[in-house]
Amino acid sequence: MRSLPLVHSFLLSFSPLSVLALSIPFSVRTPDTTHHHLPRQSSTSSVVPVGNTQNAFYYSNITLGGRQISVMLDTGSSDLWVTGSVPGAHDTGNSLTLSYSVGNAAGDVYTAPFQFDGYTVQDQAFLLVNDTSTFSTDIHAEGYDGLIGLGPNSGSSIYKKLSGDSGNSALNRIFVQNSSSDNYLTLMLSRNGDPGSQIAGQFTISSVVPGFENITNQPKLPVEKVYKLTNKDQHWQILTDKGVGIIGPDGQPINYDSIVPKAPSGQIVAVLDSGFTLPQVPRSVSDAIYGRVQGAEWSTSNQAWLVPCGQLINVTFNFGGISYPVHPLDVSSSDFGVTFSNGNSACLGTFQPISSAFSLLGEYDMILGMAFLRNIYTLIDFGNLVKGGSSSNNPYIQLLSLTNETAAVNDFISVRLNGQNLINSPQYALLPASQQQYSPETAAQKKAQYEEKVLSHWPYILSGCLVVVLLLVAYCVWRCCCRRKRLAKKKAANQQAGPTPGGSANSSYAKLPDSGSTASLAMKPMRGSTLDFNEECRGDAFARR
Repeated sequence: MRSLPLVHSFLLSFSPLSVLALSIPFSVRTPDTTHHHLPRQSSTSSVVPVGNTQNAFYYSNITLGGRQISVMLDTGSSDLWVTGSVPGAHDTGNSLTLSYSVGNAAGDVYTAPFQFDGYTVQDQAFLLVNDTSTFSTDIHAEGYDGLIGLGPNSGSSIYKKLSGDSGNSALNRIFVQNSSSDNYLTLMLSRNGDPGSQIAGQFTISSVVPGFENITNQPKLPVEKVYKLTNKDQHWQILTDKGVGIIGPDGQPINYDSIVPKAPSGQIVAVLDSGFTLPQVPRSVSDAIYGRVQGAEWSTSNQAWLVPCGQLINVTFNFGGISYPVHPLDVSSSDFGVTFSNGNSACLGTFQPISSAFSLLGEYDMILGMAFLRNIYTLIDFGNLVKGGSSSNNPYIQLLSLTNETAAVNDFISVRLNGQNLINSPQYALLPASQQQYSPETAAQKKAQYEEKVLSHWPYILSGCLVVVLLLVAYCVWRCCCRRKRLAKKKAANQQAGPTPGGSANSSYAKLPDSGSTASLAMKPMRGSTLDFNEECRGDAFARR
């Protein structure tokens, strides 16, 4: 028995979009394996095998300093880190600490010869994590000894730590060194527990898995750029089709208004991230998928829907005019050992309401993780996101559907219903829309949505405030100008009228008119004195007499 919360939250925490790593409080049943490493890849091979631990995480082998290391494949981050020792590694003198929900990945930044998919980088920078005591799990026992980020170089913490190009991500270094090759990777994930699946996990750089060349003929889906203060939050994200991005179990589109300010109306921004075990979708989307299933329960402790394992649920995503159905074994999972409130066995609804990974900056709407990625063969072209690369093309993504709907239904009947076709029986009929259940939203989640509305629109709020300030300043200037003009006009009018009688041209006062009185205004001596007034006043006014 291995703990999914540890694996899942650890994977999530390495994605730059998961500032708050998601933790899932339930376990996944896995077979007891003592050897996790894949067979050594042939030097002439152009395909890297991808291992699968009970559909919970995917890993491949790299060689670093001559040592073969099993690392998780994560399209949601951009750094390379490993544990243990690396022969011949060179210390750059830089330290780095990355904080995650399961502990801190702290260590020193080294360089060493690096090999992956037949490519070699002589001095690849990586983080050597020597102390894993803060991790809440033994990562080696979980089957991996590190992680390789497959995201854009701008998201690399090592790149930001080192000067120049020495800290560039592993894939960025490979693309720059091999300028004659195309700057793309491809990823295909296997599905354990599916007897009808013929898909093997495979990874390639600048080449296509043999037999799947048709992926290059699929629509080129532009990578949606993240327009923020920096580009460190750039993800592999694309837009769903307008109005029909997600088709629910009843065959009807699931409507949702994007939280991304610049997203076109009727379209949803989806991130493709192999670091997420469970896809993270808007709450209303998750409710639309599972809320009409008979017997469905919302599990507060698991923060997910629980459904009867025999319930076949259809979900389809549309990108670039192409439909990508999700295998019903991926829409609900029997790998987690969950039960209903009455103690009966249940299956977990894998399309989980997004909470901890919710984008407060409004950069994306949902994260399509492993449960979705198992249904497609993915090609990611880095284009001009390669630092120091020669390509001026915009990055794009191509998807090739791997799920045959008819075969998928037969697989589901075989695995979940013991070969009995009961999918159309009354007990598995969807409830009317009027009886749909809705998952509760916590106060913290409501607060996060409110904060997102503010933070994602801060450029518009700031612009509005600046406009108001400018209008106030303009109004004050206008009032001052008007007042000065009025005073100037009044002054000019007085000057044109000329001096008034008894006054000067510069005087604003006119002489009082003569009242016609003949009374003398001459002053008379006080107290009947005959002394001259001026003479009397020349003495001390306070002298004793």
